[in-house]
Amino acid sequence: MEKQLEEKNTEMGNIITRSEEFIQKNQKTLIIIVAAILVVVLAVFGLRKWYFQPRENRAAEEMFAAEQWFAQGDFEKALNGDDTFRGFLSVADSYSGTKAGNLARYYAGASYLHSGNFDEAIHWLKKYKGKDTFTGPLAEMMLADAYMEKGETATAAKHYMSAATMADNFITAPSALFKAGMAYMMLEDNTKALECFQKVKNNYPESTEWTEIDKYIALAEASK
Repeated sequence: MEKQLEEKNTEMGNIITRSEEFIQKNQKTLIIIVAAILVVVLAVFGLRKWYFQPRENRAAEEMFAAEQWFAQGDFEKALNGDDTFRGFLSVADSYSGTKAGNLARYYAGASYLHSGNFDEAIHWLKKYKGKDTFTGPLAEMMLADAYMEKGETATAAKHYMSAATMADNFITAPSALFKAGMAYMMLEDNTKALECFQKVKNNYPESTEWTEIDKYIALAEASK
């Protein structure tokens, strides 16, 4: 037992000795590596504090006027801005990579949808990367709305169903399910339409769609 312990201690000692020799032999290289890592960490911190965050703030500030025009229904000005303030298109282009720039894509898609330019609406809504529980599903529903307006009902139904699964809340989910059901009715797929309407009936009694959903359930059942 003592012999085994002695051998183990000797082995550990050899490992430590070799490690010390390696450090001494490669001391300059290790110092350079550590210094390089430190430079990278400081650079990332500096970029975040002195470049990315100020850029984010500027993007949000420059988009404020466009948001006001959007709320007033002036979608042309919201998209293109005026001589003083940027529109959503300029913010999205100049501040790509920022949260505000990404949100500008959402607003641009919505503005084009309201303006009846469905191809541009689809283009910008597809570029929007929304992860929150409201704008993500809303963007997906607007994308479906644009496809519906173009007569691409099957594609619209697919996006409505996608929106319904993105967030389980009583605002976006039942609305998306209801619109999906209506799209399936247009496609004469009344079985899928009924499934959508039944989900609204069973899962979202607090939604506005729930108040009249029985009428649509009966319509889908009668059409099967």
